[in-house]
Amino acid sequence: MALSSLSLYSQAIILFAALVLFSSFVMLAQTRMVPLIFTFAWQGLLMAVATVLVAIVSNHKHLYISAALTVALKVGLIPWVLYRLSVRLDMNYDTEVIKHPSLLLLGGAGLVIFSYFIALPIVHLSGLATRNTIAVSIAVELLGMLIMSVRRTAMAQVIGFMSMENGLFFAAVVSTYGMPLIVELGVAFDVMVASILFGVFFFHLRDSFDSLDVSHLNLLSEANEPAPLAETAVATTPGEHT
Repeated sequence: MALSSLSLYSQAIILFAALVLFSSFVMLAQTRMVPLIFTFAWQGLLMAVATVLVAIVSNHKHLYISAALTVALKVGLIPWVLYRLSVRLDMNYDTEVIKHPSLLLLGGAGLVIFSYFIALPIVHLSGLATRNTIAVSIAVELLGMLIMSVRRTAMAQVIGFMSMENGLFFAAVVSTYGMPLIVELGVAFDVMVASILFGVFFFHLRDSFDSLDVSHLNLLSEANEPAPLAETAVATTPGEHT
């Protein structure tokens, strides 16, 4: 469908969907923690604006509540909690080393192309005004998964997880004009509780390893591996069986 044949609101939805996708790439390449948190907040704000535009186009008034919840949780509460945690853990100036950043961005571009490929049948069959942005929602989800896979610090992985949730929420908005309100309230409550639990996890990880690098968790399997019992060692010694 030609872009010029769409209404002004539909064109605006596509524009903000593209900005949401761009914010995922910024998070993928961002190595400093505080800018990463602020980019996550910007992604939430862009999604809230896109949700309001979808509510105007589709006349689904419950999407206004979804947009308000997005602003309250993903623009205000969760970024504020993550920022306070980064300050208390003295990691607001930390920089994470990303191996092969160019390959990482190329991998992200490949995921976007893959998303458009798998969304193509849905776009052809759907009659929704927002069908052109379904591929973007899938791409945002896959890019969040990629952030979780390649980043080593726990807080960056949590932001990747939250970005995946943003992709799921955006997919629900543009493909079905939102989930039932009770489901959206339940998901919002789960996300809020998860952010608090992640904060507790950060402090335990920092107290145990003096770092939020999750690669240190691999040491647990080696350090806690049980030593062979003395009786077993004696029994397996040749020539000492009774």
